[in-house]
Amino acid sequence: MQKENNYLKSPDLMPIGHSDRTIGSFGFAVIWVGMAIVLAAFAIGGAAIQHLPLGLVILATLIGSVAIGIFMTIIGDIGIEHGLSFPVYMRAPFGTIGTHIPSIVRGITAACWFGINTYFGSTAINAIMNMLFEFDNWLVCFLVFAALQLINTSLGIKSIERFADLAAPIIILISCWMYISLSSDAVDQGKNIWSWVESPVAGGAAFTAFMVVVMSNMGFWATLAADMPSLSRFFKAPKHERNWFKRNKTQLFGSIVVMPIVNTFMIVIGAVSYMAVANADPVAALQETASGIVLGVLMLMIVLAQWSTNTSANIIPAATIFSNVGGPKMPFWVGVMIAGIIGVLAQPWSLFDILNSALLVIGGILSSIVGILFADYYLIRKRRVHVKDLYEANGQFKYMKGFNLAGLIAWIVGGVVANMLSTYSSIVGFIVGAALYYALAKYWWFKKYEQAEIIDPNDEKYLGITVGRDWEIDGALEEEVIIATDAVTDRV
Repeated sequence: MQKENNYLKSPDLMPIGHSDRTIGSFGFAVIWVGMAIVLAAFAIGGAAIQHLPLGLVILATLIGSVAIGIFMTIIGDIGIEHGLSFPVYMRAPFGTIGTHIPSIVRGITAACWFGINTYFGSTAINAIMNMLFEFDNWLVCFLVFAALQLINTSLGIKSIERFADLAAPIIILISCWMYISLSSDAVDQGKNIWSWVESPVAGGAAFTAFMVVVMSNMGFWATLAADMPSLSRFFKAPKHERNWFKRNKTQLFGSIVVMPIVNTFMIVIGAVSYMAVANADPVAALQETASGIVLGVLMLMIVLAQWSTNTSANIIPAATIFSNVGGPKMPFWVGVMIAGIIGVLAQPWSLFDILNSALLVIGGILSSIVGILFADYYLIRKRRVHVKDLYEANGQFKYMKGFNLAGLIAWIVGGVVANMLSTYSSIVGFIVGAALYYALAKYWWFKKYEQAEIIDPNDEKYLGITVGRDWEIDGALEEEVIIATDAVTDRV
């Protein structure tokens, strides 16, 4: 029985206390500057400009970015309020065992994104090495770049924040340089960047193209919206603050102000890149339009941006999930390495051509999880959580042999319906997932498996930072001793 209980009490997954939350509004904004510069953003911009003028592309991107930023902030309150990571809270709507099914889907997705961004960065490294030393082997660059990112993430959140602080100002300056270079090249070809469209559409087709841009942006960031608690649990927040907006000001500034601005700028760069050389990949575009030290500096920005994105948005979520699946004997750094292996085995160099289509599918699947989390946390539990039972194998979240069927049914149906209506996948997935889970959980599942915080919604018992509480889990300290003892025994 002790082993079964310990399985849920991995030291890396314990609630984060108030004193260990080190990232403020500026720190999160800096992290976003790096996270938002990714291959998918450029690809969306390049695809969008084929059918819509740049002004409409910007409008659609801002709408999608702000919308998903709101979802991120709403779900991120789980980490702010209780210090809980995504896979741990998922035990509530899915069960102590059921959490692994949707969590692994998210973890593998994050690992694949790690691989895609690493490949993108490795092509830039290869271009720099080729220019300086006539070295041309992108695969070696890929493997070395992957290893450096994994080591950086294994060192913890402070190491990631320090890297972001270094990379962000460089990324901002070089992004502006990149835009000027590519847009100037397009203008030299006689193209007005605000009116040029490769294959204009009108009427219903234009509206569909507009919504595809909105949903593509939402679908891309739905991956982070689902597991924002894994990151937000490290954000500074005032104790005893009952105002939701004041408590979540770090998130609000980063996800609803900084992210939409930076993400939209990256979409624009992808669009002007396509105008300049008919390729949304700025690495390829810059190699055609720049040379010498200019090219080298621009390529360096691509490398720093992918590194910053991967550590915060992909490796941390994936590693946290894999650590949850493996239990105490799989520490965070092992989860990091597993994410890296999956990212390499996915052969990301073959995934770019299906990127936009994949974003809509992934968006539908993961947005239904966002909807379920919203319904469970806000509508049913009203932010009150029996946190200690999340770490008990035989507690209230055991449900039926570790599974919450309400969550699993809502997730599957929400994902299927979302992908049947793929143009609106992210919104459909959220609404269907939330509505179906609310109905099934409230009127069926929780009638069978009573939840203490629903029966007695007591603030002092079940709220976290709002009432000044740091959650302490019984047996957590003993668990660390057990792991250390096992490690010594294994070496002997």
